[in-house]
Amino acid sequence: VLTGAGDTFCAGADISTLREPGDEQQALAVRAEEALAAFPKPTLAAVRGYCVGGGSQLAGACDLRFAAEGSRFGITPAKLGIVYPSSSTRRLTALVGPAAAKYLLFSGELIDSERALRTGFVDEVHPAGELAKRVEEFCRILASRSLLTQAAAKEFADGRLDRDAHWAAQAHGSGDTAEGVAAFLERRAPRFTYGL
Repeated sequence: VLTGAGDTFCAGADISTLREPGDEQQALAVRAEEALAAFPKPTLAAVRGYCVGGGSQLAGACDLRFAAEGSRFGITPAKLGIVYPSSSTRRLTALVGPAAAKYLLFSGELIDSERALRTGFVDEVHPAGELAKRVEEFCRILASRSLLTQAAAKEFADGRLDRDAHWAAQAHGSGDTAEGVAAFLERRAPRFTYGL
């Protein structure tokens, strides 16, 4: 779970440090984004308050995004004359579609949590006081599921379509399938072991 301190997820970079194209701040944000996207387990951004600029990059790199009502989202390089990184643009476009991505990138306008939900940038919106409880509950659900299934699904959903044989071999050797089927037939919770 990735979250910010206090009432803000991430308001973005310190604009005073972004004086030159190709700035180190932008490179750092891209490296952080890529590391989150490459993390082999599910990632979830729990967003409160502002999620702007590099904050939207980080949230977009997570697999899922849950937000508090009243949160604000924006991708603002058009306000600063900065070229948004191509990898970030592709990720955003895959997440919300070309029209919504262009709206966000061209305008730099901030959108509220309800619009972020409609565009697909956010998966769930909850009252601020209930967000932490829902995130914790959902993390328990994810932890009870097969990490094997999650890891394979994450790769496939992210476009790694050449890994069927790898994941078939992993499934065959893991015992998770046998455990999942046995648990279903015995009407009990499964105890998956892949990745432990």
